[in-house]
Amino acid sequence: MRDLIDKKLLCATVTDIKWRDTKLILTIEIDFNDFSADEPLSFFAVNGNQIARVKFDLISFGTDEYVIETDVMRPGYNHAIPRGSHHIVVCSGEDILANCVASPSIVDRLADESRTFLYNSRSRAYCISLFVDDESDTELPLVMHTISVREAGFSVKDGAFKGLGWESMPPLAQKKKLAVKFARRALHKPLPIRTNAHKILFYKEQVERFKLNPQKKKTILFMSEQNKAITANQKAVYERLCERGDDKQFKILFSFRSTVSESQTDSSWRGFLEKLAMADIVILDDHAPVMDWLVLKPETKVIQLWHAGAGFKSSGYSRWGNKGCPSTFSCHRQYTYGIAGSAHIAHFFSEVWGIDTERVLPTGMPRMDEYLNESYREKKKKELLDRFPVCRGKKVILFAPTYRGKNRASAHYPYELIDFDSFAELCGSEYVVLFKMHPWVADPVPIPEEYSDIMIDVGSYPNINDLFYITELLITDYSSNIFEYSLMKKPMLFFAYDEIQYSFSRGFHRPYRESAPGKVVSDFASLLRAIREKDFEFEKVQEYVDLHFDYIDTHSSDRVIDWLIFDNMPDEFRKKLEDKTNDYEYIRSLKFPPEVDVPMELDFSCEEELEEQL
Repeated sequence: MRDLIDKKLLCATVTDIKWRDTKLILTIEIDFNDFSADEPLSFFAVNGNQIARVKFDLISFGTDEYVIETDVMRPGYNHAIPRGSHHIVVCSGEDILANCVASPSIVDRLADESRTFLYNSRSRAYCISLFVDDESDTELPLVMHTISVREAGFSVKDGAFKGLGWESMPPLAQKKKLAVKFARRALHKPLPIRTNAHKILFYKEQVERFKLNPQKKKTILFMSEQNKAITANQKAVYERLCERGDDKQFKILFSFRSTVSESQTDSSWRGFLEKLAMADIVILDDHAPVMDWLVLKPETKVIQLWHAGAGFKSSGYSRWGNKGCPSTFSCHRQYTYGIAGSAHIAHFFSEVWGIDTERVLPTGMPRMDEYLNESYREKKKKELLDRFPVCRGKKVILFAPTYRGKNRASAHYPYELIDFDSFAELCGSEYVVLFKMHPWVADPVPIPEEYSDIMIDVGSYPNINDLFYITELLITDYSSNIFEYSLMKKPMLFFAYDEIQYSFSRGFHRPYRESAPGKVVSDFASLLRAIREKDFEFEKVQEYVDLHFDYIDTHSSDRVIDWLIFDNMPDEFRKKLEDKTNDYEYIRSLKFPPEVDVPMELDFSCEEELEEQL
């Protein structure tokens, strides 16, 4: 890079600062003195070591004004912007033209426009501070400082180091001594699996063992830390692999444990970590907590087949700064690929996972292959009518909301909001109501006995998708079950009695009322009135389908296998991914004078999080 700042060819003044969730948006006024730009200018966040951490995206630009933005949680390499003080540098090709300065009109706003995002149960914070560099006497250089901080007064819990022979050692102090001590112990006897540090060392030991004795076939590991059995998308992909005979090309392993609710034995951890060390491809179905602190070997391909098609609830990094959001590093950051129903909604998933949108491929949901199979549909309709004969000759209303509460232990639904008497009166001889509550809601639906002939709690039925075949009207709220049901091209109603509270406690990753494929009501009386008047706003269903599905067929599993497992994705998606990778490599390669040979280190790593736990 050629430094032309002293020539004062142009002046770049930040005149406005805005935030949209985790996206920082800057409006910059350009005053050209003795320079003419043939192509749009580019803007980089450059740290004190003269290393470019971020290339800003252009939102709009004209002859004298640019609007640029960056997502501070995913600026282009599956990571947050690392710690450091960054100037905003204006470039044209290989020429460095100016540092952005703050307009005097916004200097007083800089503190207010700084942001603090809480995470790790609100015990840590990721801070973006905006201020003026006070080393200049003549200008107001804008500085963006990023740092991760922890709560004050942190102390190690009693017994945290008990038995390790170094009880008095502070948690952030002697990481190397930790590794050396465990490694020496491993030479004399099997390494115990007691802490995350032990597990990391055992995993690395197994990785080295398999490097010395490589497998004849590539290994695929289907795993879950949430479920004890293979289900949904994973099951569909595995069964299709076997149908095609492609399973013979791989060594296929399985690990299904419920570590989120059950403690695991030493033997369980050893067996799991050995399989993980062997794996060339890891296929997940949900968040895997073990990968929040265990970094996989670089060559491992991680494919996330998340079960949710697309709902409204914020989760993962789309909740950044709110209670329950991930840490700066988490399992999500390690995904090589994820899947979505269409290219139009891929960004919803990339925001949740904190990864590049180009890594989310619109293969469709593998579990939909069976769902859309006509013979399977007819078979299930017959089975359902035999199991619930009261549905024969009636219109079925399926009441299927999501849970309320913070987690599985506190999950519930306020049944007192359901007016069973009025609901039964509405049903008359026309309707039957099936109640399918979220699996985490343990309490059964309190259906009055006198209405048992028209209202049934079907919570024990395993697959809600099957129920959609006989359903004429779905009543839900913020659940992702609308994704599958929309393909039935039947009406939906949204009973969102707590829309405002839910938006604050859980949050929406897109405008709720604009995106809901049906009428939204706030009270039960309005819900019944909408049913009675058949006021469903049904036209929204087709709009939803058009947006969320690139393919409506039975080949989603094939696309996952071909595109992601065998790396034979269509050229348009491969090029976008390669272009994104090349852009990042280009940014890393830039040498801003004075040239300093400092490697690109990421400050927020799982090791840092692990040190905290210790």
